[in-house]
Amino acid sequence: MSPTVVIILIVVALLVVAVTVYGVRASRRKQLRTTFGPEYDKVVGDADSRSEGERELREREKRHAGFELKELSAESKAKYSAAWEEVQIQFVDSPGEAVSTADELVTQLIAERGYPTGDYDDQLANLSVAHARTLEHYRDAHAISERNAAGEADTEDLRQALVHYRALFADLLGENPVRTEGAAAESQPTVPTQPINNHDSDVAGSRPDATSR
Repeated sequence: MSPTVVIILIVVALLVVAVTVYGVRASRRKQLRTTFGPEYDKVVGDADSRSEGERELREREKRHAGFELKELSAESKAKYSAAWEEVQIQFVDSPGEAVSTADELVTQLIAERGYPTGDYDDQLANLSVAHARTLEHYRDAHAISERNAAGEADTEDLRQALVHYRALFADLLGENPVRTEGAAAESQPTVPTQPINNHDSDVAGSRPDATSR
């Protein structure tokens, strides 16, 4: 075999390896985008490089695989739905307290589903694997809740916070936490009908509409 043929074979082999590696990386990237949705762009954008951001997302998947997550029983779902309706009724007279209660209720639901609770940033990372579509709602709700604690949130801010909390709450619960018929519907506070910070399009089809009320 001539040296020229050997060189050609080596070049072809290297090209095959390069194409294979590229294909594997593209497949992994597609899988991460599918899993994390808009969270993929956020994490990659905040990282020093795409590789570092994707490594962080894969680490989140590994941690998530170690959680002992569980579905809620029908009784638990009914309990949480009733508690959420009480939060929305409370909002009419005490918006600030209602938002604080909503934050506590969401944290309680997160824990009952089997996720670790504690550090807020860790909660975001843990939820991002299975609930990435409603994560921005949680971020916005938390930000307003902190402003509320500092006395810097007005009633409209608090109304939006409740809508944001409800988006994640419904996602974790697996159903709309609010009945729509009769007296139950009449007891709910009015919430904005316009999209909130453009997140509604992020979760379309993955949760009950949290802005229609």
